Parts: sequence; structure tokens; C-alpha cells
Amino acid sequence: MQEFKGILICDSFTSNAIPLSLLELLTVGHRLADATGEKLGVFVLGDKIDTAAEKLFRYGVDTLYGANNVSTSEFHPELYTQVLAEVCRQVAPSIVLFPHNDIGRDVAPRLAARLKARICMDCISFAIDPDRKNLVFSKPVYGGQAIAAWATKENCPVIVTVRARSIPPAEPWEDKQHNVVLLDIANQTPLKTKLIETVREELKGIKMEDAKIIIAGGGGIGSQEGFQLLTELAEVLQAAVGVSRAPCDEGWMTKSLEIGQTGHVVSPKVYIAIGISGALQHMAGCSGSKYIIAINKDPEAHIFSEADVGIVGDYRQILPPLISNCKKLWGQSRGAG
Repeated sequence: MQEFKGILICDSFTSNAIPLSLLELLTVGHRLADATGEKLGVFVLGDKIDTAAEKLFRYGVDTLYGANNVSTSEFHPELYTQVLAEVCRQVAPSIVLFPHNDIGRDVAPRLAARLKARICMDCISFAIDPDRKNLVFSKPVYGGQAIAAWATKENCPVIVTVRARSIPPAEPWEDKQHNVVLLDIANQTPLKTKLIETVREELKGIKMEDAKIIIAGGGGIGSQEGFQLLTELAEVLQAAVGVSRAPCDEGWMTKSLEIGQTGHVVSPKVYIAIGISGALQHMAGCSGSKYIIAINKDPEAHIFSEADVGIVGDYRQILPPLISNCKKLWGQSRGAG
């Protein structure tokens, strides 16, 4: 029976900076490696392995893995699954960590099926049972209304996706000797799908994954023009703009901004929900926020039972003075600084 050992992080590295998702996975990886006494490795998806090697070893990574004869610069879920399955067969990790983003949600279940491994998605905390020495991880269930704990049993790989902002990012602490391993990925089966075109959406403002504050609008905004006020408030607060499903269905806002069960899962410090009823499907995407502020003209809206602060009223009357006062406060703080 094959023995599985070690922690393996899988994430993309396509720019010159370490993505926040990878820094969060490094925190989880080190905690698990310390608890199990096992080594921590990272497999880099993308074409920046030299840059990754220069930066990641400052974070105590034992081994950095890359693919020797296949390109992973463009995201292709079927190709990624094949490559990572071969990586896991060669490295034989006991725990495989993904971020709970587009790559993790798409590839991790495919990989688990390919390896006949256990999988738990959208996890927020991790521990090692001191008696049984098995992994115990927790995740929100029932739209964030409860937290379920799961434990591993057999000696087999466990694949986990980690919710963004649920774990603090790692800080550089140890510059280890570079141990880069380029794995030969061979015997790939023909892909059933073909990447025809990649359309990159122009990013305006702060990325949702990096935002400490998110301004989210729902069907109560009423029109595409109504989001101009939300965008203005976001610019003042240096926040990102998000939406519930209704504005996407109406064509007011792009699907890439959706927050909820069928969109992004976010955990900012402050989540301002405007014109959002608070359906469970939406709350599943934002329940990890530290503070939720709700603005809604319906005093019976479910969002108020989830919010830390609630304001009953028309957002068109509330936001203009709020924006004006925030601009004044921002100007004063800059002057004082």
C-alpha cells in the first residue's frame, strides 16, 4: 500500500507578486506541517517558476515543484487535472491544498475523482487530532448557518480548498535553500475540450479578493444607473463593488461580480449590502465577513437578521450624504497624516 506523506499546495503564479491566496495557503500548510512533522511543498501553476522560487523560499517552503514538459500558463481545467494527478502520483502528498477560487472549485473535485481521494471544499479552519493523528477540518454549511467538522480516516490523499480571508496570510520568516524539482509529466491522454480563446475582462478598481471593504448591490438598486452611487462610494472607501444574483440576471452588472453560492465567496472586514434581501444563496458568499452593514427600505428584509448594523431607508437618499461625509473625513485624515 502506497504511503502518503507531506503537504502540497497547488496555486497559480502568473505575475511577479505572490498572490494573496497562496500566502493564505502557506499559513495553512505550515500549521499542518508543524502538527504532522511533514514537509511542505508547493506546485506552481503558470510560467513564473523562477520568480516563484526567488520569493517562496523566504516563506519556509521545503520544495518547489514545476512541470518540465507541459505548459500550464493558460487555465484549462482538464489539462490541470491531468498534470496535477501525475504530480500527486509522483510526490504522494497526504494533504493537497487549493484556494477556493475558480481554479480550486473547478479542478479540485476532478482531481479527487481521478485519485479516488477524499475532498472537502470551502474550509475555514484546520487541526490535527492529537490522539488519532488525522486531519480535522471545518466548513460552513446550510448557507453559513452552521459549521460542520469533518475528519479523515484512511491513509489516502485528502484534497482541501480554503476559503479566502478565513486564514491570515503568511509572513516571510525563513529563507531556505532552493530545492526546485521539475517533474516529467508524460503519457497525457488527449484532451476532450479545446481552449479556443481567452477573453480578459478589464479590471476597474480593487479586486474583490484583495478588498478589505466590499460594497454590494442587489435587485433593490433598481437599474444599472443606480450602481453609479455604489461605485462612487467604493472609490471613496477604496472598496470593491459586488452584486447579488438579481443584477446579473437583469443584465445590469457583469456575472464576474456576483457574490453568493453561484459566485464569489468573500470575507472582507466590512461588507455593505445595499438593496439585498439576504437570501441564503447570497449569504453563503458573504457570511465570513467580519462586519455586515445592511441598507434596505424593507424593514422585514432577512438581511437585517444577518447584519451587525442595519439602516432602513432608500439608498438614493442615504448614500449621497454618506459619500459626502466620507470624502470630508478622508480629506481630514490625509491632512492630519
